[in-house]
Amino acid sequence: MNGQNEPQFDANDLYREDVYTDRRVGSLRVLTPVTTDGAPDTARPTLYVGQISVSTPMGTLPISFEVEGAKTLADAVAGFGSGAQKAMDDTMRELQQMRRESASQIVIPEAGGGGLGGGGGGRIRVP
Repeated sequence: MNGQNEPQFDANDLYREDVYTDRRVGSLRVLTPVTTDGAPDTARPTLYVGQISVSTPMGTLPISFEVEGAKTLADAVAGFGSGAQKAMDDTMRELQQMRRESASQIVIPEAGGGGLGGGGGGRIRVP
């Protein structure tokens, strides 16, 4: 890679990540803001991100969501269920919308696609 395309960490947006799980429902990632020397950065809020896995006909779908309003790990644990439900509902709504959009796409054959008899087009002729 040359210098212009080289990926670089944003030194002003570093977080330490701790993961908690109940080994049954999902996990909680606690993202603690830190300075470049690893010390806690008290000027920025700690983020609490939940993750669950949902089984779909196409396989397992991981769903991540920020636990809104959580200020502590206990808050995040208490808000995990409602956050997970909202994230699942939103994801299912998006999947249904994508399915509808995919089903409603009109397929237009290319010109000269070769119909019966190789003459192209259908049997309807405009005089």
